[in-house]
Amino acid sequence: MNDTISLKDRTAIVGIGETAFGKAMAQSEEQLACMAIKAALDDAGISPSEVDGLCSLNMENVFQHDIARDLGMKEVTYYAQMPAGGHGGCGTVGHAAMAIATGQAKVVVGWRSRKRSGRASRVWAQLEQRIQGSRDTWLRPWGIIRPVDEVGVMYTRYMHEFGATRDHLANVALAFRSHANRNPNAFMHAKPMSREDYFAARWISEPLCLFDCCLETDGAIAFVVTAAKRARDCRSRPVYIHAAAQGFDGGSAILANYFTADPMRSQAATCAKSLWRQSDIRASDIKVAQFYDAFTPEVFFTLEGYGFCGRGEGAAFTEDGGIALGGRLPVNTGGGSLSEVYLHGFNMISEGVKQMRGSSTGQVDNADCCFVSSSDLGPTCAVVLRN
Repeated sequence: MNDTISLKDRTAIVGIGETAFGKAMAQSEEQLACMAIKAALDDAGISPSEVDGLCSLNMENVFQHDIARDLGMKEVTYYAQMPAGGHGGCGTVGHAAMAIATGQAKVVVGWRSRKRSGRASRVWAQLEQRIQGSRDTWLRPWGIIRPVDEVGVMYTRYMHEFGATRDHLANVALAFRSHANRNPNAFMHAKPMSREDYFAARWISEPLCLFDCCLETDGAIAFVVTAAKRARDCRSRPVYIHAAAQGFDGGSAILANYFTADPMRSQAATCAKSLWRQSDIRASDIKVAQFYDAFTPEVFFTLEGYGFCGRGEGAAFTEDGGIALGGRLPVNTGGGSLSEVYLHGFNMISEGVKQMRGSSTGQVDNADCCFVSSSDLGPTCAVVLRN
């Protein structure tokens, strides 16, 4: 007797909502969260009083019970938070699907609200008070202070191992900026970028320059999940959650994998095994994808980790417009974290839904499934959506 509960197509995202994206926005994070959630519920045609599940990141500064009270939710029977910021966005989708498939809830909302641009300092500005634990004591004395420093070291090794160059990084930044230029809600919508612009940008952590790094922006995004049977009666076209997975191995560290024999093996390798095992759709079937892109090199690691190309082939995959619209695999068709908004990857979830609905500003023709991933530089997660 097999007691395994499959999530395959049993639930669907039926609503998405976004605020405007900007810097130093007037609204609080709580107000932005409520705006995005209400917009997502309106998109689904579902009342806040029907919501009985909530999923967010543990970095969220807005408490779940405040959201429930602000929006008039009645009885919440499931709530969860995913750890590690950009590593956990797709996990909120997976938890929502599991909650509904197992009867813990009937309507689950996931969201991310963030006001980063107006803050006076970043977390690494208080390093003297914060150095603790093996990760900090391993990295900080050597000047590896910020996430960009860690990724810069990793990409330097990748360049040495596989012959990648900064031109490959530029391929990523330019593709995503061109997608954002088509998206009126993208923060970089009105700011085209040339290859010359990319190479003229200031260093942030060599070999990474300004345009290799995600935006610092404010805004909020939310989604609504319910059972597939009910989804057919919702206001907007349902997008089915075909598969969802999480994964990391015992050598994992955030933004690195120093404690294994192969530090270039990202956590995507572990997550991918679970994801493709659950899915009838394979990497070769995917026509459009949304990758977490806090830094440009992550795109190469994700391409390789989930089997879209072979080991060491991720950089070359971007050549000749490989990840741009019209290429082998269009990626981050709304602009991504590099050029649309930085909300720990929740814009990749909403863009995946738009692709499946046929409403993306960078619509891929005949796209019937979409891969969405969170950061694979640490414990990670991914989903496969279909229409």
